[in-house]
Amino acid sequence: MSDYAQREAATLHERWLGRALSTLPADRPAAEAAISTLYHLIGRPPPRFHWVSSPLTALVTAPPGLGPRERGERVTEWPLPPRLIALRNELRHAIESKVRGLQLPIDQLIRREVYFPLLQILRQCLYPVLQQAHGWGVSWQHHWYETQSSGWIAHCEALREVAGVVFTDGQRRQFEAWAAAAVSCHWWWPGEHVCVVSERPVALRTEGDDGGDRRLHCSDGPAVRYADGWSLHSWHGTPVPDWVITDPTAERIANQGNVEVRRCAIENLGWARYIEQAGLRLLATAPDPGNPGVELRLYDMRRETRVLLAVNGSVERDGHRRRYGLTVPGFLTDPIAAAGWTYGLSAEQYSRLLRRT
Repeated sequence: MSDYAQREAATLHERWLGRALSTLPADRPAAEAAISTLYHLIGRPPPRFHWVSSPLTALVTAPPGLGPRERGERVTEWPLPPRLIALRNELRHAIESKVRGLQLPIDQLIRREVYFPLLQILRQCLYPVLQQAHGWGVSWQHHWYETQSSGWIAHCEALREVAGVVFTDGQRRQFEAWAAAAVSCHWWWPGEHVCVVSERPVALRTEGDDGGDRRLHCSDGPAVRYADGWSLHSWHGTPVPDWVITDPTAERIANQGNVEVRRCAIENLGWARYIEQAGLRLLATAPDPGNPGVELRLYDMRRETRVLLAVNGSVERDGHRRRYGLTVPGFLTDPIAAAGWTYGLSAEQYSRLLRRT
């Protein structure tokens, strides 16, 4: 496989990642022109456009012009999204069929370096926004939101630029419309007469690498924020209430029913401060056999449970080892037995570990 193909795939990945996570203002004329073209391709006249500042406000109040069915249904039940999905699927399958079996190594390269990493990043960084805004599950398979994602668009562009797939005039026109819409605005919702379009966020903070392991995270404020003030807080990829980031306390943690939210809040507060604030009683300590030089600490906790405080065996990106706590049953009194229990091992079996990761 040529170095050229590798370089071009990497360039396309970086370009479309930047577009997908952009916080620039929408190019409204370009977005409206592209979406109008897509309406035309399914036999519909250009819609009236209703711009909103965030996905939250997109469907809270139905703008004038939406039909009675659309006002009372989810977007996935509106008449036009299925037709646009079918239009996209036909284009994508036609383009992919031109390369299937002909240049398999290049197709595999493009999927590995462009399509799959972008799809994973988009799911981790943009899908939580939709979940938070609309509060209902979204399937990415053959769904309206996946249809708008830049993952498949970048894949098709890579097939053209890297694999040399030739588009027909009709394929080129439709592809350019989908690409222009993805580049020019955020999410959009096509009604029969009115299309609701959202501006991009004004801030979007992530952590991780560009190979697919990127997620929403901000330790001192919202991970995603829109111009109307609506925001989403996230701790290492887990959406959390704002207090988890801005003011975590042992009392709030104790009153939180969601285990993942509690974990995030404790990590942000720090286990040492949490243990002090919560007044947890130290039961026993022991050297960690699976992590030389590190001590296991077992604390008594509420609700017939205990907390084992340990240190990760592998190094984090910043060069430090993360200290974390694991809840274990209340009958355990030995830190080594508690550590073994988390792995499904006895105390004796855990003691024989060479090194824990």
